[in-house]
Amino acid sequence: MTKRNIAYLACAAAVIGTGLGAAPPAASHAVHVVHPGQSIQKAVDAAEPGDTVLLRRGTYRESVNVSTPGLTLRGLEHGVVIRPGAKPSAKKAANSCAANGNGICVVGTKTRRVEDVTIASLKVAGFAKNGVYSARTDHLTVRNVTAENNGVWGIAQETSVRGVFRWNTARDNGDAGLFLANTVTAEKGAADSRETVVEHNRLEDNRIGVTVRRLRNLGVVGNHVTGNCAGVFVVGDENKPRAGDLAVRDNHISRNNAYCPKTERLPFLQGSGIVLTGAEQTLVSGNEISENVGTSPLSGGIVLFKSMVGVTSERNRISGNWLEGNAPADIVNTDTAGKGNTFEGNSCVASRPAGLC
Repeated sequence: MTKRNIAYLACAAAVIGTGLGAAPPAASHAVHVVHPGQSIQKAVDAAEPGDTVLLRRGTYRESVNVSTPGLTLRGLEHGVVIRPGAKPSAKKAANSCAANGNGICVVGTKTRRVEDVTIASLKVAGFAKNGVYSARTDHLTVRNVTAENNGVWGIAQETSVRGVFRWNTARDNGDAGLFLANTVTAEKGAADSRETVVEHNRLEDNRIGVTVRRLRNLGVVGNHVTGNCAGVFVVGDENKPRAGDLAVRDNHISRNNAYCPKTERLPFLQGSGIVLTGAEQTLVSGNEISENVGTSPLSGGIVLFKSMVGVTSERNRISGNWLEGNAPADIVNTDTAGKGNTFEGNSCVASRPAGLC
């Protein structure tokens, strides 16, 4: 885009804002428009903090590294798709995002998080590892993104705070559609996510719809989760502080009955709605959970299960949920050694042990 076009866009925005009675922006940020056949990475590298990179409709075959604070990377119109590029030759190494099998990467450093990046209104599909991967970020927003048919996670974040994940679709990914964790490379206690939000996403036909691993202080709210092997996992372990102190509420979780074979850490999965394993002080409330049916040790509508390292779930509150047609039961508590878990006001038919409905 020429400087004249950028100036025109900035001027037009100011005129529109003035016409609506709004004050003109305090600072001017550039808009970079990318067409199919052009490099997204070049536009991202040329952008300054606060700039916007807009993608025109079409397919882009590359991986993209984002490290500029305040950058917005957004599809300008429906039909923007990012897919893997050709494998790099031995003489020309891929960028680190591509080398690691990811589509879009937003990654800070050990001493400085990348702040206020937005990824929006595009599809990321077919990558060997993850569609969107982020680490060491602060207030990353991912919205209206479709992550489809990626080898591991659709959208993933670790070692980050204040993330916002809204109105995304993650389907047919090898592991979790949406994966949030403290870190996957070290054994550490649960991290404070500082009110990270996972809201109004569609999570379909993945191994697990949403995994929240060793985190605290976040909300998984109003999501539609169906067709996975398991719906929502809240995972803790023996490290301190414990995972939990979060809310899973007002989600629609149904028919997560696909079969996924066992792994080194988990038995086979099938028919799990919400699973708490090694978690504490988690509120599970206002969810509609139906027809999650399976024969896994983790099957059932809402399941409390001792963690793989033997840590109990404690002081969790399961209240005000509507459950129907889940098997082996609507509420399953195999973690009977866990202390202080409460079950109240749930609309359900059967539980194991009896009396939880």
